[in-house]
Amino acid sequence: MLSDIKIAQKAKKAPIEKIAAKLKIPRKFLKFYGEDIAKVDPCVVKEVKKRKKGKYILVTAITPTPLGEGKTVTTIGLSMALNKLGKFTSTCIRQPSLGPVFGIKGGAAGGGYSQVLPMEDFNLHFTGDVHAVGLAHNLAAAFLDNSIFKKNPLDIDPEKIYWRRVVDVSDRCLRNVKVGLGDKGNGVERESGFDITVASELMAILALSTDLKDLRARIGRIVIADNKKGESVTAEDLKVAGSMSALMKDALWPNLIQTIEHTPCFVHAGPFANIAHGNSSILADKIALSLSDYVVTEAGFGADCGAEKFFDIKCRISGLLPDVAVIVCSIRALKAHSGRFKVVAGKPLDENLIKENIPALEEGIVNLAKHIENVKGFGVPVVVAINKFDSDTDREIEFVKKKSLEFGAEAAEISQVWRLGSKGGLALGKAVIKASGSPKKFRFLYPLDIPIKEKIKIIATRIYGASGVEYSALAEEKISLFTRRGFDKLPICMAKTHLSLSHDPNLKGRPSGFTLPVRDIRASVGAGFLYPLCGTMQTMPGLPTHPAGERIDIDSKGNIVGLS
Repeated sequence: MLSDIKIAQKAKKAPIEKIAAKLKIPRKFLKFYGEDIAKVDPCVVKEVKKRKKGKYILVTAITPTPLGEGKTVTTIGLSMALNKLGKFTSTCIRQPSLGPVFGIKGGAAGGGYSQVLPMEDFNLHFTGDVHAVGLAHNLAAAFLDNSIFKKNPLDIDPEKIYWRRVVDVSDRCLRNVKVGLGDKGNGVERESGFDITVASELMAILALSTDLKDLRARIGRIVIADNKKGESVTAEDLKVAGSMSALMKDALWPNLIQTIEHTPCFVHAGPFANIAHGNSSILADKIALSLSDYVVTEAGFGADCGAEKFFDIKCRISGLLPDVAVIVCSIRALKAHSGRFKVVAGKPLDENLIKENIPALEEGIVNLAKHIENVKGFGVPVVVAINKFDSDTDREIEFVKKKSLEFGAEAAEISQVWRLGSKGGLALGKAVIKASGSPKKFRFLYPLDIPIKEKIKIIATRIYGASGVEYSALAEEKISLFTRRGFDKLPICMAKTHLSLSHDPNLKGRPSGFTLPVRDIRASVGAGFLYPLCGTMQTMPGLPTHPAGERIDIDSKGNIVGLS
């Protein structure tokens, strides 16, 4: 089969104006970026608010290997399949970070015959939303250091600065830096660091804002630092919130593109699910739900990461509730969860992962069982999608199907959308349509009015399987501080590895009896959540030995090559 980028470049795109016309979006709400991309004015929601809301489908996954298990491919393919089954459907996904594009993952536009177009623009600069987030974020950092340099009128405590700088490249050397080095004219010397741009609180704010007024208010509430009296210093206090909002104004408009089969696709925001909440924007979902019979949206990484945050953070703010959740798994990942094999990106798979191995599958399928249990705990029906690879045998597939039903799934179907496009997802689509009509009694995992530690404990024990939680001295100090300031009523956004249900990427399957270590807790007051850092979780990734960027280039005709 052709490579992903060659398939994308050979595909015939419809003018984006025609895709918008399918959705019945009035032209006055569109801002065109060439023939293939348009931004959609969030005000369109008010225009179409009387239309009947569509079914809301969440796609999540088991705990993935470093290779990923096809969640985005399934999200796109399921949307196309639902359209083929007569249900007018839109897709809602996040914009990829350039860190993974040039690092381990490569692109994030789906793959094979289940992609979004234009693939090159989507994976690279797109409409500049990520750059707007990074610029607004770093403007606040510059205002902060300038205020300290200019006689520190806000009496900022240099030891209590929470706002680091960001860049959308995986660069471990920037995790910890010193700024202001040299003579006095270069600013006040202090220790700081960089996070990856998609981990910025501004990216989370972009995804959770409901309109421009809400965006502006959230940016104003961002806690940048403390003063020497122990009080919060906000972006509003620094008088930078207005400028930050101006830089973010156009980024608030969701982006409209299309799948390889011309299904409408809204792309908006790009927060990581192992650091932030890992979901596309509330605005994109609301627009799509007002214009479609079905909306398929995706939560990052496994259900312990993106899906839990989708339910407990995004659903609380948006008021939107899912009709069904699809959990994507692969046979190879379930075998890997036996703990017998190590999967390393860029290296050949162990041969026992690509040949029939029922014993390993029996040991590793406990990971799928836990994810089904977790999603059903929110009162949401589950359909399992088995992302089929050529090496999967009929016995293995039937085993996973049977076990999925035993674990409580409504249905389990194979997905072959990567190879076949919508035709490879028809059985999955039919199962989703049926499950979306099932009775559901949605419930949050925890109430907001309980102590911070209680919320963390509930997530750790019920979702991850931990026996308890231990806190560093710094985490204890932060909990006391945030409680005094009234931040204890905010939901929790755990930052942990995506490669295990636990904090330790080496613990595969369904770990239990471990203690979850919380080494720090940070407050994203503008976004509206607290995020504990568990284990050695980093907010700035590093590059692998052979980054995906080594393959990316331009050919003699100026075409981009090497994206995947």
